[in-house]
Amino acid sequence: MEQLKRCPWCGDDPLYVAYHDEEWGRPQRDPQALFEMLMLEAFQAGLSWYTILKKRPAFRQAFAGFAPEVVANFGTDDVNRLLADAGIIRHRGKIEATIVGAQKWLEIESKDGFSNFIWGFVDGQPVQNQFATMAEVPAETPVSARLSKALKAEGFKFCGPTISYAFMQATGMVNDHLLGCAHHAQAAGAQGVSC
Repeated sequence: MEQLKRCPWCGDDPLYVAYHDEEWGRPQRDPQALFEMLMLEAFQAGLSWYTILKKRPAFRQAFAGFAPEVVANFGTDDVNRLLADAGIIRHRGKIEATIVGAQKWLEIESKDGFSNFIWGFVDGQPVQNQFATMAEVPAETPVSARLSKALKAEGFKFCGPTISYAFMQATGMVNDHLLGCAHHAQAAGAQGVSC
């Protein structure tokens, strides 16, 4: 049986391959799933995404499934509990930023909706990039810089242009599966996914 062609960054680790094949680059419009991914991308700052992916089940347990209405009410005891949780990245600034992020998510969700806010930066449709090699894929773009600026203006932390672009790639706002990847066309045709 012929092996599926994939973007080279996922290698052959089953966890990474499953993430690449089933989630990365697929348009994600569920507001809570978008919140989770934005927070995980913030935790990833300075680390590898693989580290976060391995810890994602522990993150989900520690942060109440990334339910913003629950996380928004976390207090000092919760911060201390999370700082003692070896299953996650124990970084006070990122933990506190996640709590504030949940509060800001609730504000945006109550107005126009978080998904509408996020997807408005690409006019509601995924950008279909046509990159043949990893060297062509940018670390950030003018759109990710605008998204970063808007998120910061709303009160989010750890969301610079590079993190914002990684978030855009992960949630399918941009399709950065390489042209030679079997999933490029699938991501282009996907309407939305739920994790």
